[in-house]
Amino acid sequence: MRPTTPEHAVVRNESGRTEHVWSLPTDEATLLDLVTTVFTAHWAAIHFGVLIEGAAWEVAAPGPPRKIVMYDGYVTVDFGRWHFHLCIGEHTASGPELGAIRRCSRAELYRGLGADGNPTTWGLRLFNGREEQQMTVMLPNPFLTHDQQILDAPDFAHLAAWDALRERFLGLAPDPLDRNGRGFRHG
Repeated sequence: MRPTTPEHAVVRNESGRTEHVWSLPTDEATLLDLVTTVFTAHWAAIHFGVLIEGAAWEVAAPGPPRKIVMYDGYVTVDFGRWHFHLCIGEHTASGPELGAIRRCSRAELYRGLGADGNPTTWGLRLFNGREEQQMTVMLPNPFLTHDQQILDAPDFAHLAAWDALRERFLGLAPDPLDRNGRGFRHG
């Protein structure tokens, strides 16, 4: 897959923290590939949900999806007992105006930096046509166990999902900066 913007933007988020952000294509085929890759290849190590000021839903998948299907612009990721829907393509049933609002209009890979300038978090975000967050995927973190407990020493093997997504969707090799951090702390 050819990258559209392999360069990253440096942004300051609402919390005042610096992030590196890489824009991803938002066509249906790319987003379906992205969602399928994340939830089939990396389901056991990710947490996902909505991550906004005042709320953080950090959901872990109960297992690999039983199916991933498309219907009227929506991808459904079905885990059996529960599932979720994301509008990633042309949605026609609600009309063109509502369809444009519902559809993913921005997708990005990001890494958050600590005060020392080294990465502390890695993830994927999708936004709808109103710039409202549809979903954040928190990728495995070298400073945390897969159960979100702080590790005594970094395990940079946890960056495998990040490295794979950067390579597949941006054409970028692993970045040594990702392995410079010394730790992660909430707060």
